Amino acid sequence: MSQSITLTYTIPGDDFTRAGEASSDVKKKLKQMGANPEAIRKVAISMYEGEINMVIHAHGGDITVHISSTEIIMILKDEGPGIVDVELAMQAGYSTAPDNVRALGFGAGMGLPNMKKYSDEMSINTILGEGTTVSLKVYM
Repeated sequence: MSQSITLTYTIPGDDFTRAGEASSDVKKKLKQMGANPEAIRKVAISMYEGEINMVIHAHGGDITVHISSTEIIMILKDEGPGIVDVELAMQAGYSTAPDNVRALGFGAGMGLPNMKKYSDEMSINTILGEGTTVSLKVYM
């Protein structure tokens, strides 16, 4: 895989029917490019979790994906409320999702922990009242 590409996606807010479209598209493109199956799996899971978080908590956002022969970098940026306590939010099972979202089967508090588990590097930059940027890296 010698080519390097950048993909951009806009994640609509409050639309669970479209959540996952971006991660599915990236997964498809990585398969077409002949990427390592384990890297594809990690990207698909971590990016999907980010998409769901954007829909639940931030009314959507934008994802930029940089794919090279050595790594996949995903930058998930929203203009939501920000994360009050990142350390708490990183604990498996902790959730601020409203009851109506939980009734749909989302909001179990595994989004950020799974993003960390299925990426090789993760950083969170959040500003209350302005938004959050999560950067994920998966090595090929």
